[in-house]
Amino acid sequence: MADRATLIDIARQAGVSTATVDRVLNRRPGVRDRTRDIVFQTATKLGYIAQSPDAGISRAPVALDFLLPSGSNSFMQNLATALEEVAADRGDIELRLHFIQGFDPYALADTLLKLAGKSRGVGVIALDHPLVREALRQVRNAGTHVVTLISDISNVPRESYVGIDNRAAGRLSGYLLGRLLPKGPAKLALFAGSLSYRGHEEREMGFRHILREDYPGLSIVELREVQDNDERAYEECRLLLRQYSELAGIYNIGAGNRGIAKALEETGMARKVVFIGHELTEHTRRFLLNGVMDAVIDQNPRVEAREAIDQLARIVRGEALKSHIPIRVQAIFKENIPE
Repeated sequence: MADRATLIDIARQAGVSTATVDRVLNRRPGVRDRTRDIVFQTATKLGYIAQSPDAGISRAPVALDFLLPSGSNSFMQNLATALEEVAADRGDIELRLHFIQGFDPYALADTLLKLAGKSRGVGVIALDHPLVREALRQVRNAGTHVVTLISDISNVPRESYVGIDNRAAGRLSGYLLGRLLPKGPAKLALFAGSLSYRGHEEREMGFRHILREDYPGLSIVELREVQDNDERAYEECRLLLRQYSELAGIYNIGAGNRGIAKALEETGMARKVVFIGHELTEHTRRFLLNGVMDAVIDQNPRVEAREAIDQLARIVRGEALKSHIPIRVQAIFKENIPE
């Protein structure tokens, strides 16, 4: 199936600039009637709009593919739901979700290659792995547009990243732990889903950096990768608490908060260990309310879904794009949990 037209295609065939095409299709003033007619005729001919201008503009749907990790990660489940809701609300997006076995670069690369040249646009939470980077290069070389979200990836020709500044999120977590703990030396533990996610690696870097700068008495005794798995997080946390009875703080970079909370509650350490994690979900909301978690660093999945779909649709249609759509980071405590 041939790709649908973009603003660039319409401008080329109509003999005008993309700015003129944008003004016409969005009914802005400053365009001669004859030029306006030509643009509408060209856009209709190329299938960009499905109705005449008198009937109102109805853009042809854009088919987009989003690749998300599978599993029990509540945030990813919320993101998938948000993507579906945003696409349904817009009405001009044909959304296809692909769930990939978490942290498997082979499966992710294989799915990407199957979409190369067949999908108009791909949104992906990408592992920073040689196989994935090469697959993304081939996807772009085949003419499929790429936007990364949540976690960016280095040295690939993606066109935009939609997500938070993960290094800043890590620094914020370190700052909060430093302020919440008593002054003096203390031992901390870190949990990560996988440092193959650049976002997780950047959070760790930001966390370590602010400890060196402002809280040199806080030392990280362990970093455990738990693959965003609650059961694995539970087992690893139990082992850590047994090994370090004086553990004062935990920063969970990824998912697995339920497992960590369960271990803290079962060992009677929930009120003794300062616990900071990511993403406001039904579970972390409960942990904030009962005092097991002290703070949650949140990124709004609906905002990210809306921005990712909008950015990718704009790119496919040849409209202006930004290389980074920043998402606001928010610290949530027991006293400011949103409704």
